[in-house]
Amino acid sequence: MAGVLHFILLLFLHCGSFILISAGPEDGTTTVDSDAAFTTTESLFSAGRTNASEVPTTGFTASYSKLTTKPPTTTTTTERLTGDTGKTAERAVSGKDAEEEKEQEGPLELECPPLGLESLKVKDNQLRASSFKRKGLGPHRGRLNIQSGIEDGDIYDGAWCAQYRDKKQWLEVDARQLTRFTGVILQGRNSIWSWDVVHTYKVQFSNDSLVWKPCMNGTEEAVFEGNQDAETPVLALFNTSAVARYIRINPQTWYQNGTDGDICLRAEVLGCTLPDPNNIYAWQTQPAESRDKLDFRHHNYKEMKKLMKSVNEACPDITRIYSIGKSYTGLKLYVMEISDNPGKHELGEPEFRYVAGMHGNEVLGRELLLNLMQYICQEYKRGDQRIVHLVKETRIHLLPSMNPDGYEMAFKKGSELSGWALGRYSYEGIDMNHNFADLNSVMWTAIELETDRSKLINHYFPIPEQYTSEEAFVASETRAVINWMQDIPFVLSANLHGGELVVTYPYDMTRDWAPREHTPTSDESFFRWLSTAYASTNQVMSNPDRRPCHNKDFLRYNNIINGADWHNVPGSMNDFSYLHTNCFEVTVELSCDKFPHASELPMEWENNRESLLIYMEQVHRGIKGVVRDKDTEAGIADAIIKVDDIDHHIRSVADGDYWRLLNPGEYRVTASAEGYYPSSRTCQVMYDHYPTICDFRLTKMPKQRLKEILAKGGKIPKDLQLRLRQLRLRKLRVTTKAMNQRRAAAAAKRAKRV
Repeated sequence: MAGVLHFILLLFLHCGSFILISAGPEDGTTTVDSDAAFTTTESLFSAGRTNASEVPTTGFTASYSKLTTKPPTTTTTTERLTGDTGKTAERAVSGKDAEEEKEQEGPLELECPPLGLESLKVKDNQLRASSFKRKGLGPHRGRLNIQSGIEDGDIYDGAWCAQYRDKKQWLEVDARQLTRFTGVILQGRNSIWSWDVVHTYKVQFSNDSLVWKPCMNGTEEAVFEGNQDAETPVLALFNTSAVARYIRINPQTWYQNGTDGDICLRAEVLGCTLPDPNNIYAWQTQPAESRDKLDFRHHNYKEMKKLMKSVNEACPDITRIYSIGKSYTGLKLYVMEISDNPGKHELGEPEFRYVAGMHGNEVLGRELLLNLMQYICQEYKRGDQRIVHLVKETRIHLLPSMNPDGYEMAFKKGSELSGWALGRYSYEGIDMNHNFADLNSVMWTAIELETDRSKLINHYFPIPEQYTSEEAFVASETRAVINWMQDIPFVLSANLHGGELVVTYPYDMTRDWAPREHTPTSDESFFRWLSTAYASTNQVMSNPDRRPCHNKDFLRYNNIINGADWHNVPGSMNDFSYLHTNCFEVTVELSCDKFPHASELPMEWENNRESLLIYMEQVHRGIKGVVRDKDTEAGIADAIIKVDDIDHHIRSVADGDYWRLLNPGEYRVTASAEGYYPSSRTCQVMYDHYPTICDFRLTKMPKQRLKEILAKGGKIPKDLQLRLRQLRLRKLRVTTKAMNQRRAAAAAKRAKRV
C-alpha cells in the first residue's frame, strides 16, 4: 500500500494544476459511469520552474512556462558579404544588432505533445463520431487546420460535422494505448461558404469506448470554451490530466444561424503516451528516432544565429556565414555557404541553393536546413565520401529563413496555436510567393506580338521598370533575394514550403489566368526528373498508402505536379528564377502540418534527409564547360548556350563557364557570343552522376578583331588582312549572284511578254 501511495505522490509532483471555468451537468449530456476504470492525475507542471507565470487562456487560467532568452552580450563578429565579383569584403558587425534589442519570448510550453491529428500520425480509423452529415464531413476530417475543397459537398470538406444538432454528438479519438491526456485544441469549420463553430464543449475518457467518465473541475463536470471564429485555434488545458485510451469531445453550444447552424469542428488532442507493460516488443511498434545527433527543436531568430555560428566554428574550412539583406523589421537574412573553398566561385563548380521560410509559418524547411548544415559538417569531418564529394564539387548556399519577421510571429504562438495563416506574410502583409516580377506575362505578350520567331528572346528576361520603381510594392526580403540571384550564378534551387506533400515545378502561372491549367516550360521533362528525384526518395511522399493532406490527392500524380496545374501563382520565385537567371527551381511542400511539433522533427529529418541530398546531386546532371576565345584562351562571359529542340537558352558567367541541366540523351549544342562566329557540337549526356564536359572555343569575327586592334593603336597583321580580303570577296560573290538572279528573272519576264 505504501508503494502505491508513493507512486501516486510522484504523479502529483510531476504534473500541473489548472483552474477552469465550469458548469454543472445539463440536460442532454452524454451518460457516463463514475466507476469507469481509468486514472486521473493532478498537474503541477509549473512547479519548480523559475519562469512560471499565469495568464488567462480561453476563459480559464493555466500555469505554464515561457521560453525566454538572455539579454544580448556585446561581442564582435565578422560578417562577409559576397558580390558578383566573387571577392569577399569584410566588416566588423556588433553582436548587439538591432534585431537582438528586443526580448524574444517563446511559445507556450505544453506538458504533452499533440497526438497527431493534424500531422496525420493519428490514422483515419482512429477517429469515430456519433454521426456525420456526409462522407466529406466525416470524423476523418475533424483534424486541426485541415483545408476544404473549393466547393462544399465534395469528399474534401473542412471539418467533422454531426448529422444531428443536439448535445449528444461527439468526436472520438482512439490513442491505441494508454495515454495521459492533458488538453484539447479546437477550431471551427474551414469553408468559404459556411460558418460553423462550437462555442462550448465537454470531454470524456474511456478505456474500452463503452464506459465513459467526464473530465471534471472539482466536483462538477468541466465545460470548456471553444471558438468564436472558424480559424483561430483555441487551447483548453484540463484541470486534471486523465490516463485512458479513448477521448471524446462533446459539443454543448454552437453557432446557430436559423436552421443552418451545424455542429462542426476541427481538433487536436494533447497527450503523453504511456508504456504498455504487456508489450515486450515496444521497440518494434514505436517510431524510430533519428540516428543523427542533431539539434531537433524549433529555433527562433537568435537561436538560429547561434546554431549557424556553432556549425561555422565546427567546420571553419568549409563554411561561411553571410547576409544578403534585411527583413522589414531589420532581421538579417543569413545564408550558410558550404564549399571546399568558401567565399569564391570556382571555375566549373556549380552553385546550388535551398531557400526556406518564404512563408514564415511554414517552419519545417527552416529546421531541415539547420539540420542539413549540421549533418554536412559532421559527415564531412567523419570522412563520409558522398558528403566529401558533394562539398568539393558543389558550392552550396542555405537560406533557412527568407521571412524571419513572419516566423517570429508564428513562433511566439507555437506549433499548434499559430493557425493556418499567422506568420505567412511579411511584416507588411506581402505574400512573397506572389511578389517576384511577373516575367511570364512579358514573355507571352512578346510571343503574341512578334511574328518573326527568330527575334524572340527566351531567357534572361529583363525586370520591368515599374517593378524596380520606388513606388513598387515589393518586399525588402524579395529585393534581397533578387539581388542574391543576380550576384551568384546559381544552377539549381529548391524553395521549401509546408502544408502539403508534393513537389511542384514551373510554370506556376497559367497563360490565360485560369485558376488552374497545365502550363509547361520548354524544360518540362527535366523539371519532372528533378521533382521525381525528390518525391520518390521522400519516405512519406513515396508511401503508396499515405492519406491525402487536405483536398487534393497528389498520389495520383506521383507526388509531382506542374505548379499552374495546381493553382495559379503569378510572380512566383520559381518562374522568375527560370526566366531571369540560369537557375532551375522547384517548390517542395514538405508536410501536411505547416508547423510540426518539436517532437516530430527527428522523423521529419529522416523522411527528408535522402531527398535533400539526392536533389542537390542533380546539379551535376547534364553538360558543363567553358566558352573561351580561341586566340587568347580567355573565358567569354554572356555567351549564349543553345540546345536544339529546347526553346530555352542559358548564358556563360564571368569566367566563361556554364552549366546546362539536361536529361540523359544526345544533344546538338551551339555556343555564340557577340563578335564571334558561333560553334556547334554534339554532346552526349549519360546516366552517371557527373556532367558531360562540352567546352567551346570561339573565333572572333574579323570586324570585331579589327576594331580591337585599331582601338589599341596597332597595325593590322597580314593574316587578318588576308581574312578581311577573303570576307570582302565572299560578300562580293554573294551580292553579284543575287544581282545576276534578278537580271535573269527580269529577262524571263520580258521574253514571256514578247
